[in-house]
Amino acid sequence: MALNVGAAIGLTRFRIGAKDQTADRLRAFEVMVARDWDRFWRYAYRMCGNADDAEDLLAESLGEAFQAFGQYRGQGFDKWIFRILTTNRIDMTRRAKLRQAKSLDTGWTDENGDGQTCDVVDHLGNPEISLMDSTLSERMQTALDGLPEDYRAAVLLCDVEQMPYSEIAEMLGLPIGTVRSRIHRGRTAMRKTLESLGWS
Repeated sequence: MALNVGAAIGLTRFRIGAKDQTADRLRAFEVMVARDWDRFWRYAYRMCGNADDAEDLLAESLGEAFQAFGQYRGQGFDKWIFRILTTNRIDMTRRAKLRQAKSLDTGWTDENGDGQTCDVVDHLGNPEISLMDSTLSERMQTALDGLPEDYRAAVLLCDVEQMPYSEIAEMLGLPIGTVRSRIHRGRTAMRKTLESLGWS
């Protein structure tokens, strides 16, 4: 089940430890997270491709954001959180590659030579995920999943979050030409994937 704002803040409180909190600071942080919660959840879900990883990404990123909240200067809170989410997602992917984890979808062969598969929890009953699925279809998510993380971030920030190239470049710490290139290449790759899936 997807995190709601209260659960996300609860996880944040747990991760930072009660002694580091002040009531006013926490309240301000909660209000700012709640204001753009749907956008943060949608971005995390589309970056990760599944609810469990999105929840992990949000919990880690909100904890990190609250730790650094004293340095926040009052402008572009959403862009600041998107930057943290993007950086943490890229780091999560690198760590996963180092572990070389196997996908549950691939299954395995048992001692008798029979193919086995894993049952995976179905999140389709979750209304929040159903909403996301109505915004971007399963085919679209497949196309997104095929992109490198940095291309996916640029495409999502531009096409879903409707950010201008200049803001994306500033947020990701990249030259604007690099952002344009990643968005163009990402869209081209997605178009090819969608065409291969029969969606023209």
